[in-house]
Amino acid sequence: MNLQQYIKEYHEGRSDWFIEEVQSVSNQQRVMNVLNLKDYLNGQHRILQKPNEKFGGKEYVPRKIVMNHALTLLNFQTSFLLQNPITITGKERIVKEYQKINRQGKYDRLNYRILDKMLKYGQVFEYVYLDQNTIKSKLIDASEGYPIWNDENEMIAFIQAYMVDGIDYYIVYTDDTVETYNNKGGQLRMTGRYANLSGLPIVYKTTNEVNENEGKSELENWISILDSLEDLISKATDAYYRYITGIPVVTGQQLKGEGLPVDVIGAGLNLDDGATFEFVSNKFDSQAFDTLYQTLLNALYTVAQIPSIAVGRTDISNVSTEAVRILYQMAQMKAGQNEQYIREGIEQRFEKIRRLLAYKGVTFRDEEFDSLGLVFSYQLPSNDKEVIENMKALREVGGLSLVTMIEQNPYVYDVQQELMRLKEENNTIYSSGVDNKTQDVVFNGNVNVSRENT
Repeated sequence: MNLQQYIKEYHEGRSDWFIEEVQSVSNQQRVMNVLNLKDYLNGQHRILQKPNEKFGGKEYVPRKIVMNHALTLLNFQTSFLLQNPITITGKERIVKEYQKINRQGKYDRLNYRILDKMLKYGQVFEYVYLDQNTIKSKLIDASEGYPIWNDENEMIAFIQAYMVDGIDYYIVYTDDTVETYNNKGGQLRMTGRYANLSGLPIVYKTTNEVNENEGKSELENWISILDSLEDLISKATDAYYRYITGIPVVTGQQLKGEGLPVDVIGAGLNLDDGATFEFVSNKFDSQAFDTLYQTLLNALYTVAQIPSIAVGRTDISNVSTEAVRILYQMAQMKAGQNEQYIREGIEQRFEKIRRLLAYKGVTFRDEEFDSLGLVFSYQLPSNDKEVIENMKALREVGGLSLVTMIEQNPYVYDVQQELMRLKEENNTIYSSGVDNKTQDVVFNGNVNVSRENT
């Protein structure tokens, strides 16, 4: 089913079909869910809706403690995967061109934002375009994007809809065109029609067991635990101030005075023979509270697949790199899953960039394009000295190539640039005739061994 057939079948061929599509129940439910997640991240938690209570005959405002653990967990997952820039690998000519585009389009920052939005709201959209001979991308928020799928789960169009100052704006993307509309003045009108050089926007999404065309926010897996944590600590604080405070109790009769003085501390009481005075208070079971709180917190870190050591809840010292990897095993598994989500989108971006480069007269053979690869460097705590020593030992016995050694070097983030620098250094050394020892020279991404000069 193509777009024209879709419009005819579901919208009776109307010219303003995209408005009905945006206002459909399923799309509005999805957008409402995204807006609720945004409110939660902005601090609108369920604990704030807790009603006031009656205590001592007066209205009492209970504690409503908000803890933004969700932001910490989301920031960790994003930074763990993309704190270090993604490395592009492949044939030298195409890698050089794509690295140039990566720098001009600020794609390292864009990748970070994509993963951040995808984890928060389940999905985000990217449109690649040509801006005055420079390839760039713009992000479309999950609350503004409306992909259209046919009966074979193929995206046949995309709508971006948003409101500014009471005016509705619509951008309709098809395979060949981009059309813009607004209802300024009260009537819908087309404001522009452009050629679409890169095709439909890219959809970045997480796994959703219910709907494979929509992602699911990581936050939805944590909210119930986070709400329970905030409820527990708020009730515990209320209990301490309301029920733990002692109540003075006198048994028997006072010899002087009409009643118990209000200010008991520092005052003397004369009691009749056999009378007693004491403070009566509820006991606060701190051990039970601590057990409940720690259980919920551990459950939260387990669901989020984050080691407690990462948030400073475990003290360690003199731990080897291998031990740290074991502690971060769950985090690495989660990062590997997130890597697949963002890798799928970046590979689609590469294809769209290739198409735009062709309009500029820059073309690549299939062999060159197929050589493109992505290397992710997780932000895993490690003993850099130990890693370098291991690579050095493997290099000395011929068990590790120079290119792999540079890729695994914790101090190198741009492999191709480092290879070119090594090539330039070695060429300089040989031309000066200073070094007559065996050197590894890099030509076109390959390592050639130059024998000793005689």
